[in-house]
Amino acid sequence: MGLLDNMKAKLGPARDKVSDLARQHGDKVQHGLDKAAHVVDERTKGKYSDKIQAGTGKAKEAMDRLAHKEGGGPETAGVDPTTPTRPEDRPPAS
Repeated sequence: MGLLDNMKAKLGPARDKVSDLARQHGDKVQHGLDKAAHVVDERTKGKYSDKIQAGTGKAKEAMDRLAHKEGGGPETAGVDPTTPTRPEDRPPAS
């Protein structure tokens, strides 16, 4: 088992907890992101509005991904988890 595998194994329970919290409190977090973005935008007098909006959007997307990670998420929906994803791991075609 490599270093990355060890890290993933140790961080698995934390990721699950964060995912649960994102599911339960996602609306509060997104509201906080909007509020923080508004305050920063006011303090910078709109100078960085486009960057603030882009960052806020990315943070919200990340929250959505965390909240919907249950069951493998949309990127793995319908994929059998036992099926190898790398071509070199797949059995030869008959």
